[in-house]
Amino acid sequence: MPNFPIVDTHLHLWEPGQLRYPWLAGVPVLNKDHRIEDYRRACGDVQVAKMVFVQCECDPLQSYAEADWVTAVAGADPRIRGIVAQASLENGDAAERDLVRLAANPLVKGIRRLLQSEADDAFCLRPDFVRGVQLLPRHGLSFDLCIFHRQLANTIQLVRQCPNVRFILDHVGKPDIKAGLLDPWRAELRELAALPNVWCKVSGLVTEADFEKWTPAELRPYLDHVIDCFGLDRVMFGGDWPVSTQASDYPRWVATLDDALHGCSPDDLHKVYVRNAEAFYRV
Repeated sequence: MPNFPIVDTHLHLWEPGQLRYPWLAGVPVLNKDHRIEDYRRACGDVQVAKMVFVQCECDPLQSYAEADWVTAVAGADPRIRGIVAQASLENGDAAERDLVRLAANPLVKGIRRLLQSEADDAFCLRPDFVRGVQLLPRHGLSFDLCIFHRQLANTIQLVRQCPNVRFILDHVGKPDIKAGLLDPWRAELRELAALPNVWCKVSGLVTEADFEKWTPAELRPYLDHVIDCFGLDRVMFGGDWPVSTQASDYPRWVATLDDALHGCSPDDLHKVYVRNAEAFYRV
């Protein structure tokens, strides 16, 4: 376990009584309040110095409201240093209005327009969406890529069209760990990592494995490959709480990653758990 306070780059919080989250109806175990005080308890002995909140797929009409609500929560717990907000980038140039408003909030560091749920795996290559993503550097914003492994090939094409955008891949591209599939995820991840404007968030692996039966050894080939592809300068820790609670408690996930990093120097560990996150999200 890290012996220093870490940065968690992937925190979700929600209160269904405050905002509408249509997807929660299909996940009863998560369909309840998950507040900052719940997260504090869930961390156990893990010291968390800073967090980045990531949008939770509320009703798109409530994107501003979500950012405003989390900003208020950060007033009570100033360890929330960044927000990755939701914006409808598929609106192309018309998305500029949303980006101007969101970027006016100094906590908003990036945007996530969820791609994993799109039936069209080429959604990210639609011209208006590409244009919306290309607007982000104008407002000092990065983009979180949340995709399933089958969408990696198209994602690589998107990134190639947006060389000035800082991207981060959430959940290592969601490989099918439960089925033990490594290919073509391995080759495509290496191709994506070859693009210098892409980082990778080491998060979400436990929920791509069998919730009840996963083992650290089962995750190890995926973790090792991510580190081999991106190096220790472009990977960072993410807790993915509370989604991760379907498969693991918080300390167990941290311990699993820590075991995979065994043998790294103290400086490299500090990069993965702290400095890379601070640099990417500017926190």
